[in-house]
Amino acid sequence: MSDYGGAKASQDGTPRSEDAGDRDLRAAYRASAVTGKPTAESLGIDVDGLSWRRPGGTAPGGEGVMEVAIAHTDDGATWVLLRVTGDPASRVLVYDQHEWECFLDGVRNGEFDLPN
Repeated sequence: MSDYGGAKASQDGTPRSEDAGDRDLRAAYRASAVTGKPTAESLGIDVDGLSWRRPGGTAPGGEGVMEVAIAHTDDGATWVLLRVTGDPASRVLVYDQHEWECFLDGVRNGEFDLPN
């Protein structure tokens, strides 16, 4: 059988057509990859009004730099937002406080260190 999304083969290796079940499965897979995570917009966060921080030593106005902002919503929740400067799609990733603390813990413990 070919990789995800390609033409499938029967057990004898001959190609077979895609059926409705295959399409439904692929649609569910794509949907599951984007559900369950809030967006800045859905949380009522004005990303343009946030104070974005970038790593020290990066030139102001440069593209391709990760920036981080902390936002607090009316319900008392703390959110961490990430973006890449110059991203034509202006994407912003949103993490809750627990997710961010787990990520930082992994960084401190070397989980993301590059191999030597």
